[in-house]
Amino acid sequence: MGIIAWILIGLLAGAVAKMLLPGKDPGGIIITMLIGVAGGLLGGWLGKVIFGVDSIDGFFDLSTWIAAIIGSLILLLLYRVVTGNKRTHRHA
Repeated sequence: MGIIAWILIGLLAGAVAKMLLPGKDPGGIIITMLIGVAGGLLGGWLGKVIFGVDSIDGFFDLSTWIAAIIGSLILLLLYRVVTGNKRTHRHA
């Protein structure tokens, strides 16, 4: 698949992950797209390592989309853990 296809899958998979895990996250559409693209790669790698299948076959294959969405969900959760509420409480 070409870079444009990865960006499109990343954007859509990131948006689906954001819909499945709603909440206020720092970052906007660019962060969502980067999480989606990286999530697609992570999902494909996990599919190959865990199940021994090539889950990133083509743009219109269901396995590609499932892997990208699952990878995006994992990365979105990790992103939330890393960037969590970093509020400092100051006492007078």
